[in-house]
Amino acid sequence: MSKNRIIAGAHYGLRDWIMQRVTAVVMLAYLVAFVVILLCIPHDHEGWRSLFANHAVKVFTLITFIALLLHAWVGVRDLWMDYIKPVGLRLALHVLTILWLLASLIYSVNIIWSV
Repeated sequence: MSKNRIIAGAHYGLRDWIMQRVTAVVMLAYLVAFVVILLCIPHDHEGWRSLFANHAVKVFTLITFIALLLHAWVGVRDLWMDYIKPVGLRLALHVLTILWLLASLIYSVNIIWSV
Protein backbone atom coordinates (compact mmCIF):
# COMPACT_ATOMS: atom_id res chain seq x y z
CA MET A 1 0.00 0.00 0.00
CA SER A 2 1.56 3.29 -1.10
CA LYS A 3 0.90 6.49 0.69
CA ASN A 4 0.57 9.75 -1.21
CA ARG A 5 2.18 12.48 0.79
CA ILE A 6 1.68 16.16 0.24
CA ILE A 7 5.03 17.76 0.77
CA ALA A 8 4.71 21.15 2.35
CA GLY A 9 5.91 22.73 5.46
CA ALA A 10 9.08 24.27 6.79
CA HIS A 11 10.79 25.06 3.49
CA TYR A 12 7.80 26.59 1.70
CA GLY A 13 8.69 30.18 0.88
CA LEU A 14 12.12 30.02 2.47
CA ARG A 15 13.90 30.82 -0.80
CA ASP A 16 11.71 33.91 -1.32
CA TRP A 17 12.27 35.03 2.27
CA ILE A 18 16.05 34.67 1.87
CA MET A 19 15.98 36.48 -1.48
CA GLN A 20 14.11 39.41 0.06
CA ARG A 21 16.67 39.68 2.88
CA VAL A 22 19.74 39.31 0.66
CA THR A 23 18.51 41.85 -1.89
CA ALA A 24 17.62 44.26 0.93
CA VAL A 25 21.16 43.97 2.33
CA VAL A 26 22.66 44.62 -1.14
CA MET A 27 20.47 47.71 -1.57
CA LEU A 28 21.35 48.95 1.93
CA ALA A 29 25.07 48.51 1.29
CA TYR A 30 24.75 50.46 -1.96
CA LEU A 31 22.80 53.23 -0.23
CA VAL A 32 25.40 53.62 2.51
CA ALA A 33 28.28 53.57 0.02
CA PHE A 34 26.51 56.05 -2.26
CA VAL A 35 25.85 58.50 0.59
CA VAL A 36 29.52 58.32 1.63
CA ILE A 37 30.60 58.88 -1.98
CA LEU A 38 28.21 61.82 -2.33
CA LEU A 39 29.86 63.47 0.65
CA CYS A 40 33.29 63.07 -0.98
CA ILE A 41 32.82 64.01 -4.65
CA PRO A 42 32.33 67.45 -6.16
CA HIS A 43 28.68 68.12 -6.92
CA ASP A 44 29.04 69.07 -10.55
CA HIS A 45 28.72 67.32 -13.88
CA GLU A 46 32.38 66.29 -13.98
CA GLY A 47 32.17 64.80 -10.50
CA TRP A 48 29.26 62.58 -11.55
CA ARG A 49 30.97 61.61 -14.80
CA SER A 50 34.17 60.67 -13.00
CA LEU A 51 32.20 58.66 -10.43
CA PHE A 52 30.41 56.59 -13.06
CA ALA A 53 33.51 56.31 -15.25
CA ASN A 54 34.77 53.85 -12.62
CA HIS A 55 33.80 50.30 -13.67
CA ALA A 56 33.49 49.15 -10.04
CA VAL A 57 30.79 51.78 -9.45
CA LYS A 58 29.00 50.72 -12.63
CA VAL A 59 29.08 47.05 -11.64
CA PHE A 60 27.93 47.78 -8.07
CA THR A 61 25.13 49.97 -9.42
CA LEU A 62 24.03 47.26 -11.84
CA ILE A 63 24.14 44.57 -9.14
CA THR A 64 22.04 46.81 -6.91
CA PHE A 65 19.53 47.42 -9.67
CA ILE A 66 19.24 43.68 -10.31
CA ALA A 67 18.73 43.19 -6.55
CA LEU A 68 15.99 45.84 -6.67
CA LEU A 69 14.26 44.06 -9.57
CA LEU A 70 14.44 40.67 -7.81
CA HIS A 71 13.14 42.25 -4.61
CA ALA A 72 10.27 43.83 -6.54
CA TRP A 73 9.50 40.56 -8.35
CA VAL A 74 9.14 38.57 -5.14
CA GLY A 75 6.96 41.23 -3.53
CA VAL A 76 4.69 41.91 -6.50
CA ARG A 77 4.39 38.21 -7.37
CA ASP A 78 3.27 37.47 -3.81
CA LEU A 79 0.71 40.28 -4.04
CA TRP A 80 -0.71 38.87 -7.28
CA MET A 81 -0.80 35.34 -5.82
CA ASP A 82 -2.49 36.44 -2.59
CA TYR A 83 -5.07 38.89 -3.88
CA ILE A 84 -5.86 38.05 -7.52
CA LYS A 85 -7.98 34.91 -7.59
CA PRO A 86 -8.90 34.48 -11.30
CA VAL A 87 -6.06 32.40 -12.74
CA GLY A 88 -6.09 34.05 -16.17
CA LEU A 89 -5.88 37.56 -14.74
CA ARG A 90 -3.14 36.50 -12.32
CA LEU A 91 -1.13 34.94 -15.16
CA ALA A 92 -1.55 38.09 -17.26
CA LEU A 93 -0.35 40.24 -14.37
CA HIS A 94 2.64 37.95 -13.83
CA VAL A 95 3.60 38.22 -17.50
CA LEU A 96 3.15 42.01 -17.54
CA THR A 97 5.23 42.33 -14.38
CA ILE A 98 8.02 40.21 -15.87
CA LEU A 99 7.98 42.24 -19.09
CA TRP A 100 8.08 45.51 -17.14
CA LEU A 101 10.99 44.31 -14.99
CA LEU A 102 12.93 43.04 -18.03
CA ALA A 103 12.37 46.34 -19.85
CA SER A 104 13.56 48.17 -16.73
CA LEU A 105 16.69 46.01 -16.61
CA ILE A 106 17.49 46.67 -20.26
CA TYR A 107 16.92 50.40 -19.81
CA SER A 108 19.09 50.52 -16.68
CA VAL A 109 21.96 48.65 -18.37
CA ASN A 110 21.74 51.11 -21.25
CA ILE A 111 21.85 54.11 -18.91
CA ILE A 112 24.59 52.79 -16.59
CA TRP A 113 26.97 51.71 -19.33
CA SER A 114 26.41 54.73 -21.58
CA VAL A 115 28.25 57.05 -19.19
